Amino acid sequence: MIYRIIIRASCRLVWLLPFAALTGCGVYGTFRSPQYEITDDAFGPVDHTASLSTGDLRWQELFDDPHLVALIDTALCNNADLQTARLKVEAAQAQLRSAKLAYLPSVDFSASAVHNGSWEVQLPVNASWEIDLFGSLRNAKRGKLAALLASEAYTRAVQSQLIATVASTYYTLLALDAQRIVYDETERSWRQNVEVTRRLMEAGRYNAASLAQTEASYCSIRNNLVEIDRQIRQTENQLCSLLGWTPRTIERGGLNDWTAPEQLSVGIPLRVLSRRPDVRQAEQTLAEAFYATNQARADFYPSITLSGSYDLRHTLSEAVGSLFQPIFQRGTLRANLRVVKAQEQQAEIAFKQTVVDAGIEVNDALLDIESARAKAGNYTLQVEHLHTAVESTRLLMQHGSTTYLEVLTAQQTLLEAQIGQIANRLSEISGVITLYQALGGGAE
Repeated sequence: MIYRIIIRASCRLVWLLPFAALTGCGVYGTFRSPQYEITDDAFGPVDHTASLSTGDLRWQELFDDPHLVALIDTALCNNADLQTARLKVEAAQAQLRSAKLAYLPSVDFSASAVHNGSWEVQLPVNASWEIDLFGSLRNAKRGKLAALLASEAYTRAVQSQLIATVASTYYTLLALDAQRIVYDETERSWRQNVEVTRRLMEAGRYNAASLAQTEASYCSIRNNLVEIDRQIRQTENQLCSLLGWTPRTIERGGLNDWTAPEQLSVGIPLRVLSRRPDVRQAEQTLAEAFYATNQARADFYPSITLSGSYDLRHTLSEAVGSLFQPIFQRGTLRANLRVVKAQEQQAEIAFKQTVVDAGIEVNDALLDIESARAKAGNYTLQVEHLHTAVESTRLLMQHGSTTYLEVLTAQQTLLEAQIGQIANRLSEISGVITLYQALGGGAE
C-alpha cells in the first residue's frame, strides 16, 4: 500500500522529467580507464619479448626453502598490516551496500497515543524516496565501488609487499649467519696470531709494541662478533614483528641453499604493469575522484523526494512530492566543485607517476641482479687469492722473512673480501625478490 502511495505521488512530478533530461545529462559520465602510456621500453633496454614473466610464478614456486615458506604462511595469517587492509575491504563493502540501498524507499513506523477522555492510538507508516534524476545517488554508488576496488588492490599490494619483506628479511638473517661464521673463523685465526707473536717476542724477534698491536686487532674482531650477534637478534625481532610473534629464535636454513630461478623474464610491459596492485589502486582512486566530481556537479541540480504515509488504524493515506533547488549555496557548491576537480587532477598525476615508478623499479632490480652476478666470479677469485696470501705471510712471519703488520693486513683484506662476497650474494637474492614484487608477484 505504501509503495502505491509513493507511485501516485510520483505522477505529480512528471513535469520534472523534461527538465532533468535537459540539465542532468552532464552528471552521468562513466569513468574510462586512462590510457596506459606504456611503451616497449618501459623497463629500459631489456628483453621483453617473452609473454610470461617471473611475476606470474606463485610465491611457493619462487621460494623453495621450507623454513621461509612456513614463515610466509604465518605472516599471511598474522600480519597486522595485512589484517588491517582486509578490514578496510570489509568497511568498503559495507559502504557500497549502503550506497546501493539509498535507491530504495525509506520506511518507518511510529506509533503515538493521545488521551482525550479515552485513549486514541495512531499507527502511521511513513515512507520517503529520493528520485535520482540527476545522478547524485548513482555517482555515490559508483564512487563507493571504486573505493572498494581500490581497497582490494591495496590489500593485494600489502600482501605482495609482505611476502617480499619477509623473504628479504629472512635472507638478510641468513647473510648475517654467514658473516658470523666468517668472523668466528677470523677470531680463531687472529687468536693464533696473538700466540705466535707472543712466542716470537719471547724469542726476542718482536717487542712488546708488536704484541700490543696484534692483541688490539684481535679485540676489534671480538667486537665484530658481538656486533654481528646483536644484528642477528634484531633481524629475528623484525621477522617476529612481521609474523605477529613475541621475540624468539627463528628456525632457518643457510644462505647457500638459495636457488635462483633458471631464467628471469620481465614479460610484456603493458600486461605486467597493468596487473600490478599499486597501479590498479591508483587507477581506482582516480575513478573514485572522477565520480566525486560528477557528484559535486549533481549537487547543483534539484533534489526530488517523494514521501507518503498510511494510517493503519484509520485507513488514511497521503502522499506529497518535494523539490529542493539549491540557490543561495552556489558559492559553496562552486568551491566544492573546484576542490574535487583539483583532487581528480591530483589522482591522475599520481596514477601516471605510479606507472612510471613501476617501470623504474623493474629496471633497478634487473641492474642489481646483473651487477651482483657480474661481481660474483671476481669475489670468488679474490677470496681464493687472499687465502693463499694469508697463509704465505703467516709462514714468512714464522721464519722471519716478513713482519706481523703484513700478516694483519692480509688477514684484514681477506675478512673484507669475505664479507663483501656475502653482501654481494645477498644483493643478488634481494634483487630477485624485488624484481618478483615489481612484476606483480605475490599479489594473487
